[in-house]
Amino acid sequence: MTPEEEISLLGPAGKLEAIQVAPAEHSTTIVIICHPHPLYGGTMNNKVVTTLARTFYEMNLWTLRFNFRGIGKSEGGYGEAVGEIEDLQAVLVWVKKQFPEYQIWLAGFSFGAYIAAQVAAKDQDIRQLISIAPPVNHFNFQDTQTVSCPWLLIMGEEDEVVPVDEVKAWLKASKIPIQSIFLPNTTHFFHGKLIELKMALKSGLNAPF
Repeated sequence: MTPEEEISLLGPAGKLEAIQVAPAEHSTTIVIICHPHPLYGGTMNNKVVTTLARTFYEMNLWTLRFNFRGIGKSEGGYGEAVGEIEDLQAVLVWVKKQFPEYQIWLAGFSFGAYIAAQVAAKDQDIRQLISIAPPVNHFNFQDTQTVSCPWLLIMGEEDEVVPVDEVKAWLKASKIPIQSIFLPNTTHFFHGKLIELKMALKSGLNAPF
């Protein structure tokens, strides 16, 4: 079991519910993880989000995952993605205050991948961006071309929510390098493929298994 600590942060729409996990050994990197779409059951306890958190813990990194406004104990209501970007920015401010000398990574799954990419495009302090099944067919990723940190993308080749061809076309047109890993026989929610997701994540980040 990882040592989870429930915390409450102040966001633009009220309190934000979050879970912080410290690594077993000293680390100077923290990963903020963003969950899927709030209107379609997305929470910080989504199985892909918790798989990311466990993988980062195994990599000896701090993690912080949180519920966007209106989800769980987080106050407010759905912000049409704009509000959720503001939520992540508020979390980022808190993390920078608590961990002033740490490297900050952003990771997100589906809708959360869009939110994380938007914030990484605006904040030059982000050292790594991880996008899991980014919904390029639902949101405009064109203004994320100012992302300056290394960028890793992972998705399933059988994704039934985000067309793989559209993602590959977006990658091909990208003016910045984006490392991509496509998992065979894998759907959007990585049903039965969470171990493969963990392995792809560690491989893409050059982490030991």
